[in-house]
Amino acid sequence: MSAEEEKEFVVTPWEVSGIVDYDKLIQEFGTEQISDELYARLERDAKGSHHMLRRRVFFSHRDLNQVLDDYESGKGFFLYTGRGPSGRMHIGHIVAFYFTKWLQDRFKVNLYIQITDDEKFLEERRNLTLEDAHKWSLDNILDIIAVGFDPDRTFIFRDTEFMGRMYNMAIKIARRINYSTVKAVFGFNLQTNIGMLFYPAVQIVPTMLERKRCLIPAAIDQDPYWRVQRDVAEGMGYYKTAAIHSKFIPPLIGFQGKMSTSRPETAIYLDDEPKIVAEKIYKYAFSGGQATIELHRKLGGNPDVDVPFQWLYMFLEEDDSKIEGIAERYRRGELLTGELKEIFIEKLNQFLEKQRQRKDAARDKTKLYMR
Repeated sequence: MSAEEEKEFVVTPWEVSGIVDYDKLIQEFGTEQISDELYARLERDAKGSHHMLRRRVFFSHRDLNQVLDDYESGKGFFLYTGRGPSGRMHIGHIVAFYFTKWLQDRFKVNLYIQITDDEKFLEERRNLTLEDAHKWSLDNILDIIAVGFDPDRTFIFRDTEFMGRMYNMAIKIARRINYSTVKAVFGFNLQTNIGMLFYPAVQIVPTMLERKRCLIPAAIDQDPYWRVQRDVAEGMGYYKTAAIHSKFIPPLIGFQGKMSTSRPETAIYLDDEPKIVAEKIYKYAFSGGQATIELHRKLGGNPDVDVPFQWLYMFLEEDDSKIEGIAERYRRGELLTGELKEIFIEKLNQFLEKQRQRKDAARDKTKLYMR
């Protein structure tokens, strides 16, 4: 691959490819980088810090400052996020949910979680039956409940079940969005089925479930929906939605694109057994180490391009002193690539085991979240 080709990347709600330049993406999407002052203000209002904020995993926003204005003035806000149930959930899917839980715990706000089984059925490249989408939605809901959201402040809903309650709002939104807009924002064309043309209106509905400002924590590939929402909201008497965007946890095989259910070698799934986890990491996880032990001891490794380190840094290891120690030992060549992978495997399997246990316990709790 040429240097020019490496600079090319694509970020849409359905595709992330290439090496993402996040500074360039902020410019292309028209979002704002979260300043040091805004980070400090968010943590001050939350009365606590989060490692994904300290490490700038959440890096971009729309109107986060106004969310905090509303919170500080007593108006309050609410949270909204979601999941498209196209298969088993992996680590890349669950990260934003854990950060969302932190926001809910800290600010004591309502949360709406949309399960977009309709969209995954309509998305033709997935080739899912509606029955498949229903099956995966139920499985994914259990993984989401396992995160530990407050059941008194959380509502989880599947579009195909809740559509009767959403439809009036969806058609009011749809009437304000023309084909030229969705074509420009989402890349729809004359071969796109009409269900997908209507779908953005459905995903916008939860931003208007309360007469407060909505804050959406999600990976930045979902931002195009909120650009459309912000065009129509105030004309309907609602707030423009706010958003806080995360970077992508890199796929195992390197820094191009993101983890994908269509490429199992790029991802660790939440139901992967410990043996499978170890095999995938040893076989696929991209290393920042040297070609030989002798060279590694002499030259050291590069944690900035090492996927096991990046997963630890971005999500799994919350202790700053521990992660800094790992990075320094790796750079000096004291910590070998295999040893770093062992640390990663142990930490990841601990997380997955807890997630599985909570998922099993969630089977009796779905009514608490979906009533």
